[in-house]
Amino acid sequence: MRISLTSILVDDQAKALAFYTDVLGFRTKVDVPLGDHRWLSVVSPDAPDGVELVLEPDSHPAAQQFKAALVEDGIPYTSFAVDEVQQEHDRLVADGVRFTQPPTAMGPVVTAVLDDTCGNLVQIMAAAPTLSEGVNDSIDVCQH
Repeated sequence: MRISLTSILVDDQAKALAFYTDVLGFRTKVDVPLGDHRWLSVVSPDAPDGVELVLEPDSHPAAQQFKAALVEDGIPYTSFAVDEVQQEHDRLVADGVRFTQPPTAMGPVVTAVLDDTCGNLVQIMAAAPTLSEGVNDSIDVCQH
Protein backbone atom coordinates (compact mmCIF):
# COMPACT_ATOMS: atom_id res chain seq x y z
CA MET A 1 0.00 0.00 0.00
CA ARG A 2 1.26 3.49 -0.90
CA ILE A 3 0.00 7.04 -0.60
CA SER A 4 -0.80 8.33 -4.09
CA LEU A 5 -2.49 11.58 -3.17
CA THR A 6 -3.33 13.72 -0.22
CA SER A 7 -5.36 16.89 -0.02
CA ILE A 8 -5.40 20.32 1.53
CA LEU A 9 -8.64 22.27 1.93
CA VAL A 10 -8.47 25.67 0.22
CA ASP A 11 -10.88 28.60 0.15
CA ASP A 12 -10.17 29.49 -3.50
CA GLN A 13 -8.74 26.96 -5.95
CA ALA A 14 -7.39 29.54 -8.43
CA LYS A 15 -5.63 31.48 -5.65
CA ALA A 16 -4.31 28.21 -4.20
CA LEU A 17 -2.98 27.06 -7.58
CA ALA A 18 -1.13 30.35 -8.02
CA PHE A 19 0.37 30.17 -4.51
CA TYR A 20 1.35 26.51 -4.63
CA THR A 21 2.88 26.77 -8.13
CA ASP A 22 4.17 30.35 -8.51
CA VAL A 23 5.34 30.82 -4.91
CA LEU A 24 6.07 27.38 -3.46
CA GLY A 25 7.28 25.91 -6.76
CA PHE A 26 5.00 22.89 -7.21
CA ARG A 27 3.79 21.93 -10.70
CA THR A 28 0.22 21.37 -11.84
CA LYS A 29 -0.45 17.64 -12.34
CA VAL A 30 -4.22 17.46 -12.96
CA ASP A 31 -6.70 20.26 -13.69
CA VAL A 32 -10.18 19.00 -14.64
CA PRO A 33 -13.26 21.25 -14.44
CA LEU A 34 -16.07 19.75 -12.31
CA GLY A 35 -18.92 22.25 -12.27
CA ASP A 36 -18.23 24.97 -9.68
CA HIS A 37 -14.91 23.36 -8.72
CA ARG A 38 -12.01 21.47 -10.30
CA TRP A 39 -10.12 18.26 -9.67
CA LEU A 40 -6.86 20.10 -9.16
CA SER A 41 -3.58 18.63 -7.99
CA VAL A 42 0.05 19.66 -7.83
CA VAL A 43 3.28 17.70 -7.48
CA SER A 44 6.87 18.40 -6.57
CA PRO A 45 9.03 19.18 -9.61
CA ASP A 46 11.53 16.72 -8.08
CA ALA A 47 8.93 13.91 -8.16
CA PRO A 48 6.44 14.57 -10.99
CA ASP A 49 5.10 11.02 -10.71
CA GLY A 50 5.08 11.11 -6.91
CA VAL A 51 2.39 11.94 -4.37
CA GLU A 52 -0.17 14.46 -5.62
CA LEU A 53 -1.44 17.26 -3.40
CA VAL A 54 -5.12 17.87 -4.23
CA LEU A 55 -6.22 21.49 -3.77
CA GLU A 56 -9.62 20.59 -2.39
CA PRO A 57 -12.44 23.17 -2.05
CA ASP A 58 -13.36 23.85 1.58
CA SER A 59 -17.01 24.57 0.76
CA HIS A 60 -18.38 22.18 3.38
CA PRO A 61 -19.16 24.13 6.61
CA ALA A 62 -17.37 21.53 8.76
CA ALA A 63 -14.22 21.95 6.66
CA GLN A 64 -14.23 25.69 7.24
CA GLN A 65 -14.66 25.25 11.01
CA PHE A 66 -11.90 22.62 11.10
CA LYS A 67 -9.46 24.87 9.24
CA ALA A 68 -10.30 27.89 11.39
CA ALA A 69 -9.72 25.89 14.58
CA LEU A 70 -6.31 24.68 13.36
CA VAL A 71 -5.23 28.21 12.43
CA GLU A 72 -6.50 29.64 15.72
CA ASP A 73 -4.43 27.07 17.62
CA GLY A 74 -1.37 27.60 15.36
CA ILE A 75 -1.45 24.00 14.07
CA PRO A 76 -0.18 23.36 10.54
CA TYR A 77 -2.58 21.48 8.24
CA THR A 78 0.31 19.68 6.53
CA SER A 79 4.09 19.61 6.30
CA PHE A 80 6.51 19.77 3.35
CA ALA A 81 10.14 18.66 3.34
CA VAL A 82 12.79 21.12 2.17
CA ASP A 83 16.55 20.81 1.93
CA GLU A 84 17.29 23.73 4.27
CA VAL A 85 14.60 25.57 6.25
CA GLN A 86 16.42 28.89 6.78
CA GLN A 87 17.23 29.20 3.07
CA GLU A 88 13.65 28.35 2.03
CA HIS A 89 12.25 30.72 4.68
CA ASP A 90 14.42 33.58 3.39
CA ARG A 91 13.39 32.90 -0.23
CA LEU A 92 9.70 32.81 0.64
CA VAL A 93 9.84 35.92 2.86
CA ALA A 94 11.47 37.77 -0.05
CA ASP A 95 8.45 36.67 -2.15
CA GLY A 96 6.06 38.14 0.43
CA VAL A 97 5.08 34.95 2.27
CA ARG A 98 4.01 35.48 5.89
CA PHE A 99 5.43 33.10 8.48
CA THR A 100 3.75 32.48 11.83
CA GLN A 101 6.80 30.59 13.16
CA PRO A 102 10.36 31.42 12.12
CA PRO A 103 12.90 28.64 11.54
CA THR A 104 13.10 26.80 14.86
CA ALA A 105 15.29 23.85 15.87
CA MET A 106 13.19 21.08 17.40
CA GLY A 107 15.46 18.20 18.25
CA PRO A 108 16.29 16.30 15.07
CA VAL A 109 14.48 18.75 12.76
CA VAL A 110 14.22 22.45 11.97
CA THR A 111 10.72 23.71 11.20
CA ALA A 112 9.00 26.93 10.16
CA VAL A 113 5.28 27.60 9.63
CA LEU A 114 3.82 29.73 6.85
CA ASP A 115 0.38 31.04 5.90
CA ASP A 116 -0.67 29.63 2.50
CA THR A 117 -3.12 32.54 1.85
CA CYS A 118 -5.91 29.96 1.40
CA GLY A 119 -6.87 29.48 5.05
CA ASN A 120 -4.11 27.11 6.17
CA LEU A 121 -0.86 27.04 8.06
CA VAL A 122 1.79 24.87 6.41
CA GLN A 123 4.97 23.63 8.06
CA ILE A 124 8.26 23.28 6.20
CA MET A 125 10.86 21.03 7.75
CA ALA A 126 14.32 19.57 7.27
CA ALA A 127 16.74 17.50 9.28
CA ALA A 128 18.63 19.66 11.76
CA PRO A 129 22.26 20.29 10.85
CA THR A 130 24.75 18.18 12.73
CA LEU A 131 27.47 19.78 14.83
CA SER A 132 30.02 19.01 12.12
CA GLU A 133 27.87 20.93 9.60
CA GLY A 134 27.60 23.93 11.89
CA VAL A 135 24.43 25.46 13.22
CA ASN A 136 22.94 28.67 11.91
CA ASP A 137 22.90 31.11 14.84
CA SER A 138 19.77 32.78 13.43
CA ILE A 139 17.65 29.68 14.03
CA ASP A 140 15.63 29.83 17.22
CA VAL A 141 15.84 26.90 19.60
CA CYS A 142 12.51 25.60 20.86
CA GLN A 143 12.36 25.88 24.65
CA HIS A 144 9.95 23.65 26.57
